[in-house]
Amino acid sequence: MPFSHGYAFDPSYGFDLERLLAIAPPQEPDDFTAFWRARLERALRVETNPRLSTSTLVDPHFRVIDLQYRSTDGFQIGGWLLIPMHADIRRGILLGHGYGGIDRPPISLPRQDCVYLVPCFRGLSLSRRPPISEDPNWHVLHDIQSPNRYIIGGCVEDIWTGVSVLLDLFPEVQGHVGYAGISLGGGLGAMAMAWDARIGRGHLNVPTFGHQPLRLKLPSAGSAESVRDFVNDRGRVPNALRYMDAAIAARYIRQPMHIAAARFDPVVPPPGQFAVYNAIPGDKRLMVLQAGHFDYPDRVGEARELVSQLWSFFAPL
Repeated sequence: MPFSHGYAFDPSYGFDLERLLAIAPPQEPDDFTAFWRARLERALRVETNPRLSTSTLVDPHFRVIDLQYRSTDGFQIGGWLLIPMHADIRRGILLGHGYGGIDRPPISLPRQDCVYLVPCFRGLSLSRRPPISEDPNWHVLHDIQSPNRYIIGGCVEDIWTGVSVLLDLFPEVQGHVGYAGISLGGGLGAMAMAWDARIGRGHLNVPTFGHQPLRLKLPSAGSAESVRDFVNDRGRVPNALRYMDAAIAARYIRQPMHIAAARFDPVVPPPGQFAVYNAIPGDKRLMVLQAGHFDYPDRVGEARELVSQLWSFFAPL
C-alpha cells in the first residue's frame, strides 16, 4: 500500500483504516424491515422442486452434482451440490459467487465436512435467461426502477430458496447452515442473512452494495459505475437502491459474522465494504485485505490465511 495502478481514480479513495472503520450506514426507509420480511415469507412458500443429476465435473474431495431448483417468480436456478466423499456431513454451506459469474464450483473451500450448495444467481451463468443480460453492467440495472422487481432482490431470494433446497435434501444440517459469499455474493449475503435465521453464521468477502448513497459518489471499474451513469443520466436515484443496501441490512444481522474487507479495491469501493462490517451489531470478526479485485504480491498468502480463518470460523456450526 499504495499500489501502482492504471486507474483514473484512487482505489483507496483517500480513506485510511481509521476512517473506513468509522463509516456508518445510511438512513433506512420507514418500511425497510416490512419490505424484506414480506419477501422472505414469500420465498419460504416456494416449492423448490430440486432436480439432481451426476455432473461431468470431478473433484478429489467432493462428489459433484448438477442441480436445478425453482426460486421465486418461477425462476429456474442452476448450480451444483458438493457432497463430501471422505468425511461425514456435519454442516451445510451455501456459496455466493461474484459478478463475473461462475462456470464451475470453487476448489478452495473452508471445510471438507460440509455439503455445499453453489447456486448461479438469476440471469447469470447456469441461471441465464433472456432478456436478462449476463453483462454485470446491464444485469445490475435490470428492473432497477422498481424495488419489488429489481433483480438484486430476486438474487437474494435465490439464496433463501437455496437454503430451503439444502434443508430439504439434507435435513441433518438443520441448525448447522452457513453462508459464504464474495463481492456480488457478499452483498447479497448481507441482505439475505439479515432476515433468515436458518443461516447460523456467515462470511462476506469484499461485499458490494454497501452504503448506496456513498457508492454513487465514488467512481469505480465495477458494476456500480453503470448505476452511477444511470443515476447521472436521469438525475434521480431509483428508489430500489434504498432497499438494496447491504450496510442497512447488516444492522439486522444477528448471526456471528466474518468479513474480509479490502483497503484498496477498484471494483467495489472499500468505504462500502467497511460500511457493511461496521453496521453489524453483534459477534463479528474482520480480516483486513490489502486489496480486492486486484492482483498484488501478498494475494496468495492472504487467500491462504483467509481459508484458515474460515476453517475455524465455521467449526461451531
